[in-house]
Amino acid sequence: MMAVNEKDEPTVSLMEVLEEDEELEAAAVLSGSDPENCSYPQGYVKRQALYACNTCTPSGTEPAGICLGCSYKCHDGHDLFELYTKRNFRCDCGNEKFGEFKCKLYPGKDGLNTNNKYNHNFYGLYCTCKRPYPDSEDQILDEMIQCIVCEDWLHSKHLGCAEEECVELQEMVCESCMNKAPFLWTYASHLAAPPVTKLSPCEGEVEVNVEENTEENGPKKEEEKPKDLCKNGEEPSASLSSPEDKAAADGQRSGKRTLSEMEGSVSECRLREMEGRGPARAREGAVFWSYFWRSKLCTCTSCKRAYVGAGVPFLLDESDTVLAYENRGKAQEEEEDLLRSALNRLDHVQQLEVIYEYNDMKTELKDYLQRFAQEGKAVTSEDIKSFFEELRVKKRRRMDAGQYYCS
Repeated sequence: MMAVNEKDEPTVSLMEVLEEDEELEAAAVLSGSDPENCSYPQGYVKRQALYACNTCTPSGTEPAGICLGCSYKCHDGHDLFELYTKRNFRCDCGNEKFGEFKCKLYPGKDGLNTNNKYNHNFYGLYCTCKRPYPDSEDQILDEMIQCIVCEDWLHSKHLGCAEEECVELQEMVCESCMNKAPFLWTYASHLAAPPVTKLSPCEGEVEVNVEENTEENGPKKEEEKPKDLCKNGEEPSASLSSPEDKAAADGQRSGKRTLSEMEGSVSECRLREMEGRGPARAREGAVFWSYFWRSKLCTCTSCKRAYVGAGVPFLLDESDTVLAYENRGKAQEEEEDLLRSALNRLDHVQQLEVIYEYNDMKTELKDYLQRFAQEGKAVTSEDIKSFFEELRVKKRRRMDAGQYYCS
């Protein structure tokens, strides 16, 4: 409830602020996914909001994930685990993991989606402590942060370091994933926030085995902390004040890299250059990165092989980030708001005509692009021009045939 102070000025309680933040976050997550249709026909979606149904696939059965549309249309009233977003996932709803249960939106699914990746999140468990969230047995409220590599959620107290509060720091890689891609520690020495005092590990936390990388990692030792990257200095910074960072920001907005970045060779390896500069960073704890750190990763042939070998090639894709996904959803919402605003200025018959044309174009464009996705072909500007020309031809045919829409 809104409170009133002595001067009769309305104030907002802390609980109201927190609730509003949660609503905004939920809107950002859901706006990038389709609430009406199953995402299965789109294949392995680059990033989408996902759920796990504890009613249909409880602990002890094969893990499965369902899209936003199926959570509404097929699993209404079921016990669902919200998984936030995950990358490269295809909706499982109604496949063989669900027994006799069939998807209402797209029943013709294959038995399994072999490229999907699952973890304990699909059973409502999170973090290295494998506890539910919220945890009724933990009386201390603790924020959870998602690792951008394994996409598990970790309690801030179980990160192995203090949480960074710099607003420019948007992505986190947990210690386990850092050790699975050990070259990231070199980047962390120059592109990430400096290490902070390590916190107590959770009771029963799984130890990470890094012995197989001993030669590459080298022995751990105390090192000089790099400069604070949230402040201006000679070390790479999250600030956008330099021309290089402004270029990185432009690249993030477009989702593209410059030709020189994409054609780097081994002799121009950024990673090797960083290894020679020092200082090295102690290899422990989670690592927080500035939002534009991906644009500074080396793209030489050798490094690209290393990303693939470590299972992290998506780090070179700046449109893979959750923030990029949320921005796409917000842009889509703004587009729909503009359409609604324009429709309100038309009479009823004109509204029906515009809505029909808009939905017709959206459906046909989706089907048209889906054919390219299924065949693994790239879409060119000529393909798009051809699509809209064909759409104009169809519209002329309807008009010539005297097709009208009435209320």
